[in-house]
Amino acid sequence: MRTNLVKQNLRAGKLQLGTGFGQLRSPEIPRMLAAAGFQWAFVDTEHGGFDLETVQDICRVSAMVNFCPILRVAELQYSLVTRALDCGAQGIMFPRVESPELLERAVSWTKFPPLGVRGYGLTAVQIDYEPLSFTQIMEHVNANTMVVLQIETRRAVEAREELLAVPGIDAVMIGPADLSISLGVPGNFQDPKMVEAMEAVRDSCVRRGIAPGTQTRTASLARFWKERGMIFLGCSNDTGMLYERAVELAKVIRE
Repeated sequence: MRTNLVKQNLRAGKLQLGTGFGQLRSPEIPRMLAAAGFQWAFVDTEHGGFDLETVQDICRVSAMVNFCPILRVAELQYSLVTRALDCGAQGIMFPRVESPELLERAVSWTKFPPLGVRGYGLTAVQIDYEPLSFTQIMEHVNANTMVVLQIETRRAVEAREELLAVPGIDAVMIGPADLSISLGVPGNFQDPKMVEAMEAVRDSCVRRGIAPGTQTRTASLARFWKERGMIFLGCSNDTGMLYERAVELAKVIRE
């Protein structure tokens, strides 16, 4: 069975670079991203159009190239979480979280007993056909499944200490688009209100031994937050990369 290297490296304080993946329904993309130097991507079923079969294909190919697929669920619902994990997701990203009680319940869905309440439905496919006992499998999967909390609103920023106190959180992904809207500065990602809020979340994460992170839209913003201690760092997405490179190529050729 595979070790979740992203989770392992985040615990060691190492930068882990990722991106968003939610529109282009091709299992080749994880291979491409891994070859380019990315370690993970959040497979977006909140805003993207992926069905479960596509998710499964993406996760299967990701496993072959040691790439970490983290599935962002559409909402905090048991079946969405457990089916994604059974398809091979190495982590779950919980969006729009504001309630510590709901978050604690959702985290329990990602873990087998005694750490949680996830139902057992794994087959030989998910464990690489290794001859392991139920106990060995559950312990390994529990240890290697990532839980990512998204903080995306002013209310969540204000409740960050209560949210981060929930056991089992490995990383935080600040959602800058929704947070900027919530703070009254939509799209102004370096507004002082944004920077102050995001640095407050970062500091709370560091105090609790949780990897701080954020999604960014440009390399300059990614560098900005890398320099400020974000180690679970996302930049751009599948369509953004393709479009930006296409624009660049067309411009260069025409000139």
